[in-house]
Amino acid sequence: MYELKVKLLYPNSKLPEFANPGDAGMDVFSVEDKLIKSGESELISIGLVLELPKNTEIQVRPKSGLALNNQITVLNAPGTIDEGYRGEVKIVIINHGKQDFMIKEGMKVAQLVLKPTYNVKICKVDYINNDTDRGSNGFGSSGIN
Repeated sequence: MYELKVKLLYPNSKLPEFANPGDAGMDVFSVEDKLIKSGESELISIGLVLELPKNTEIQVRPKSGLALNNQITVLNAPGTIDEGYRGEVKIVIINHGKQDFMIKEGMKVAQLVLKPTYNVKICKVDYINNDTDRGSNGFGSSGIN
């Protein structure tokens, strides 16, 4: 089992929480009230500093209920928190809805998912093998039906 070390920065900071056993995402909570106007985004503080296990990242993902019911989501989903980052974690939230939306202190604003990462050696080459079934077929090449 991995251990995620969490420093609470403010008196109203809360530890991330799994809503149910077996959930992949840990809910995180706003430490501030902030109005997000329709069509705009805001940086929301969750009042945490994290120390991730070696060879991991955290992905910041939207809350499905906020997205479905209020069109509130994480702008750069999935956001990435790198293993070596030690600053305050903040969430970029966007309001896709037609109404302004108030983030309230203590509200669940996103979920964090711990994922493994791989050490990669980047190699400059002059040739890439293109002998695959897909080849260079990209955008729209597989159709929608």
